Order: sequence, then structure tokens, then C-alpha cells
Amino acid sequence: MRAWKATIVPRYGAPVEVVDVAEPDLRARDVMISVRAASLNPLDYKIRDGKVKLVIRLKAPVRLGCDVAGVVTKIGPEVTRFAIGDEVFARLEKDRMGGLAEFAAADEAVVAKKPTNISFEEAASIPLAGLTSLQALRESAGLTKGQRVLVHAGAGGVGSLAIQIAKQLGLWVATTTSTKNIELVKSLGADEVVDYTKDKLADRLKDLDAVFDPLGGPSELGSLALVKRGGTVVGVGGLPDAAFAKQRLPVVRRSRDLARDPQAPRCRRACRREVRLPVHAPRWRGARRARRVARVRRDEGDHPQDVPARRRSRGVRRARARAPRAERSS
Repeated sequence: MRAWKATIVPRYGAPVEVVDVAEPDLRARDVMISVRAASLNPLDYKIRDGKVKLVIRLKAPVRLGCDVAGVVTKIGPEVTRFAIGDEVFARLEKDRMGGLAEFAAADEAVVAKKPTNISFEEAASIPLAGLTSLQALRESAGLTKGQRVLVHAGAGGVGSLAIQIAKQLGLWVATTTSTKNIELVKSLGADEVVDYTKDKLADRLKDLDAVFDPLGGPSELGSLALVKRGGTVVGVGGLPDAAFAKQRLPVVRRSRDLARDPQAPRCRRACRREVRLPVHAPRWRGARRARRVARVRRDEGDHPQDVPARRRSRGVRRARARAPRAERSS
């Protein structure tokens, strides 16, 4: 078997390397994708730094990248949905990441045909951010038509897709952004926009049915005060520590692994509805530099590039908001 280039991390915390790797054996339901574009996510640098190793257990050397778009070059004997030459996009399974490479193999269940109205770069920006938003709003928060939700960081890669998906679900949507992006998030469908550089959320919003927070930290904690009793805060920015879980989370749940569900077609349906994609596509040759930019601009959108690069899905946790004990006793 011939070798091809792939981006790896030889050990946690080590510099990224581009090496020759052997072509993997194709499983019965696999498709082999010649990668034309891939995207970087905050998850990629967290994996490299070892920040999620308790949740995502990977053996060194670790391959990075979980969102890809490209052309099918081979198919397994049991593949029924794809043929050689099909243009596709995918979010790779968590135990088979490695989209920052010339080729990637994936089960056909996590692959979808690329819509003809978008580029490979645009397609590569969708899977993780789109599925994260869909799962958070519809599955974890369980929102239905007419309910009210706040989406933090509405101009970011996840937030910009979450606003549009929320509107397709029939929700009333508020979002946070900076002054320069107010018109952008309005054009995506936001019903109310809070400029976090000028306004306090607590003065503008209250009694929400849910908050979707891609940021984590203080933003997630502050969101608990914005939902009504019994409301839901969905966070994807990190894992709650023991103190937070004990005080605030009557329910802590790891969401179903999207990589093992045939959800890729949902991304395609969203594209058919002309979802707008905030894609930055610099013509960089170095995966190291792209990774550094992904860290700096983590909330400003995805960073697809021509070089093999990819993404991965985030676990979503759900917190049912409840009042602090002092309030309940009063």
C-alpha cells in the first residue's frame, strides 16, 4: 500500500508534524475520501494539548482533524449510498480522526454528498459546528416551535449556524456579539441582539427557555440566571468541575455520539435551505500556523484550508437550571 501525508502529534503537548502514514484498510461500509479541504476546531488544539484526554482517549501518535470535504476514491463492498467520484463531506468518527491528511476513511453513515451550491472549503466548515448546534438545540435542550433561546457568540462558527438552525426550528432567538458584527447576526435571523461590549445580559433578557453557550467559563455560569425555573443551559466549552456539578447540575449528561449516528444527511438538508457559512479560507501551507490561528480566533468562525485538515465533534452537556439554595429557602 502506498503512503500518504498526514498531520500528527507524536505525544500530548508536542509540536505538530507532517509525516508519511500507511493507507488504512477499508472496512466493508467505508468510503475513502481524497481530502480537498478540512477545517480546524478548538477541539484540535485541546486534543494536542491533552485537555480532553479524560473524555477522548486516543493512542499516540494522535491524528488531528475531524471535518473534511473531498471526493470518494474507493468504497467498501457493503457501501450503498456512494460511488467513486462522488463529492462528499463528513465529520469523522472520534476513534478515526485524521482529516488533516491527503486521504481519510470513514463509515458511510457519517458521510453526506456535498451540495452543488457550496465549495469544498464551505462544506468542510459545516459538520462539527452544524451537528453541535443541531444536537444542542433540538436534542439536548429539547426546544420546540415558539420557545425562546439565547445563543452566545452569534458571529462565531458554531453560533452563526445555531442562529439559523434555531430559526428553522421556529424558535425566537437572541444572541450576543460585538458592535462590528451586529448587522451580520441580524442578517442571520436573530430577533434580538445584545452587544456584549455595551450591554449587560441581565438587563436585556430573562425567563428564557434555554441558553446555548459555546464559550464556557463565566459565560456559562452567568447563563443560569437568564433561564426560567426548569429552563436548560447547554454548554460545549468544557467539562464542569466537581464543585459546579455538585451545586448546579441535577443532571449531567454526555450527549449521544453523533459520529455513530447517520446524521450527516441533516447537514445536507440544512445547506439546501441556504444556510450561510462564515468561512475564512487562507491559503496557508503550514498546519502549525493554522492551529495557532484557530486558538486565537476560536469564536470567529471556522478555518478551512486546502491542506488536509479536519474536525471533531464536541460532547454536549445539559444543565437544568435551578435557583441557589438560599433563594429556594426564602
